[in-house]
Amino acid sequence: MNNPRIMSRLVRRPVSTSKKTTERRSSVRLCRAPRHSHSPVQDKKDDDHSRRGVVWWTSPIKSQPGITSHKARYPLSFPAQKNAMAAAVSSSSTLLPARTISSARPVPWTAAQCLPTRVAGSRLAPCSLRVSAGRTRRAEAARASAAGAGGAPAAALPAALLFDCDGVLVDTEKDGHRISFNETFAERELGVSWDVELYGELLKIGGGKERMTAYFNKTEWPTKAPKTDEERKEFVASLHKRKTELFMALIEKKLLPLRPGVQRLIDEALGKGVKVAVCSTSNEKAVSAIVSCLLGPDRAEKITIFAGDVVPRKKPDPAIYLLAATTLEVDPSSCVVVEDSNIGLSAAKAAGMKCIVTKSGYTSDEDFVIADAVFDCIGDPPEGRFDLEFCANLLQKQFVS
Repeated sequence: MNNPRIMSRLVRRPVSTSKKTTERRSSVRLCRAPRHSHSPVQDKKDDDHSRRGVVWWTSPIKSQPGITSHKARYPLSFPAQKNAMAAAVSSSSTLLPARTISSARPVPWTAAQCLPTRVAGSRLAPCSLRVSAGRTRRAEAARASAAGAGGAPAAALPAALLFDCDGVLVDTEKDGHRISFNETFAERELGVSWDVELYGELLKIGGGKERMTAYFNKTEWPTKAPKTDEERKEFVASLHKRKTELFMALIEKKLLPLRPGVQRLIDEALGKGVKVAVCSTSNEKAVSAIVSCLLGPDRAEKITIFAGDVVPRKKPDPAIYLLAATTLEVDPSSCVVVEDSNIGLSAAKAAGMKCIVTKSGYTSDEDFVIADAVFDCIGDPPEGRFDLEFCANLLQKQFVS
């Protein structure tokens, strides 16, 4: 079929070693066939090209109905085009059907042009020389827009950021909970007082009620305590309720400040749409008081609290973190936990989550070998220890400081 518009044809030409020709030949070339054979003027141009160091590539094409036999010639300057054509020699050499032959004038081919991936009607495999500047620019722009600092792809943000409360949000244990326990014991005249060192040992037991029960079982129950297990359980619950009231009074007076960097990291997470929750073994009222009084009501509305007896088993059991992931509808593996103790760390890792430890007064000497990162605090600028970007990178790597 003769088409007056330009169409492409790939032809196979064996490389000739004859002395009668100075043309270099390729096994595969893109040819555009002329309407007529070359004139003397064209032959003169050929000679001019030869003197300037230009080599003509020729392609013998068999006569087709209505088309004059000819040699299509294409200049190729050395040295750049020489290397470009070397790659074409090894590519496919399947001939195009005759219907794709064009009768248009020949157009010189240069290395800046590129072979098509596919020509209509051909069976040519994708060419290794094909380059699309437009696609390349678009791909580079897409990579640049997705790149973070240093040219690396930006890491995905955590689906949720989960904080322990005591020792993480506020260093409450020594001058908060311990003081409230001792005031409760004094009000009931139980003759019990927990000093700083003893309370540090008791912190290895998760939960205030569980802590008192374990202490009384190990030493002895106060004389004013009931004798049956069921009554003792109610007795401990009443002590813990009063202790929580005293603790909340301390929080409302704002005598215990937030630890450095807590508010900054929470604001960063909320600002970027990351879910934030507090997961604690402490009483839910006490945790709510800390969040609302120290972080403010606006932040408190956006923070989910999992605390107290919301799960049957306390840390180091992972139940509270698994409940948080289920309730927030996130994958545990996409969550980052901030803890301060070994029992909290064990709970987070057992839930399949990344965990950053910020040491507190009572946990500075604990072994956090299974932690993904360990710091003395979160920190505020210019002494910030980590931020949300670090948490995002932590989902892909392990950092230990």
